[in-house]
Amino acid sequence: MRAAGAAVALLFFLFLAAAAEVAALPRFAEAPQYRNGEGCPASTAAGVCDPGLVHIAMTLDAHYLRGSMAAIYSLLKHASCPESLFFHFLAAAPGDGELRAALAASFPSLRFEIYPFRAEAVAGLISASVRAALEAPLNYARNHLADLLPPCVPRAIYLDSDVLAADDVRRLWETRLPAAAVVAAPEYCHANISRYFTPAFWSDPALGARVFADRRRPPCYFNTGVMVIDLRRWRAGNYRRRIERWMEIQKEKRIYELGSLPPFLLVFAGEVEAVDLRWNQHGLGGDNVHGSCRPLHDGPVSLMHWSGKGKPWDRLDAGRPCPLDHTWKSYDLYIAGDGSSAASPASGPALSAW
Repeated sequence: MRAAGAAVALLFFLFLAAAAEVAALPRFAEAPQYRNGEGCPASTAAGVCDPGLVHIAMTLDAHYLRGSMAAIYSLLKHASCPESLFFHFLAAAPGDGELRAALAASFPSLRFEIYPFRAEAVAGLISASVRAALEAPLNYARNHLADLLPPCVPRAIYLDSDVLAADDVRRLWETRLPAAAVVAAPEYCHANISRYFTPAFWSDPALGARVFADRRRPPCYFNTGVMVIDLRRWRAGNYRRRIERWMEIQKEKRIYELGSLPPFLLVFAGEVEAVDLRWNQHGLGGDNVHGSCRPLHDGPVSLMHWSGKGKPWDRLDAGRPCPLDHTWKSYDLYIAGDGSSAASPASGPALSAW
């Protein structure tokens, strides 16, 4: 009974927190309008089931809304067929009405839908992490993507809210997924994947290296903030349940320290279809403890990702921006308390060299 009472109290707290966030939504300017060029697929009456659409999924909440707005703006600006982009937003309930109004005001022609995601779907599975923000239930909404989106949507590009596109996202959408793959993402095989798991994981004879045996390839680290997901294969393989099983083991044995990333590694590392690294220049937010400045990796850039503790909007507001935060600022639609808008409409980097 005591445990049940604690669960009810947690859910009530999450409800109040979400309501408080909704009441304090920031204001944003209207973004420029972008239209399809020649050669774009013609719209049909099929709506979200239109086979010519590029489906992009993101989470949406008040705390990261400023990042989401900049990400959407950058995706539209660099798209060859911006009217073919359809956005699927997973939002904490309640509050989707206010978020919908904010999106429509800044992007009047945006094609999108909002899907309420309830914290109780994952509240009992979340473990403590190295950073409190990683424990937010909405971080785990990507696990439920295939359950929330319409069955007619064959695949989706999942993006975190702290990304900035510098290239046409259709190129990422057209990534080939062979029959054996469910997820495509940039892989970082130079990274030491062992550090994402605790000594208890590696010393357990039923876990450790045995988990990654018989994979298609040796396991490599990948960042879950940029993924192309085959939703039909995900549903058929019941991958949400596979991820949740690792979250249950984590509650029992403490096999990792980060939030939603390690369960994805446990399920998919070695099975991911590799995408060019240009599609996730991640880590620009610094490490998860200090949020230090980091430069771009070597090579071309199609998408920048401020993963880590430091977010560009927070550092800009604090007067301590990193050099690349000024690139992000050119897409910032936020209207400050004095009524000034941070963005320079239609400006932005030309970093792609496909």
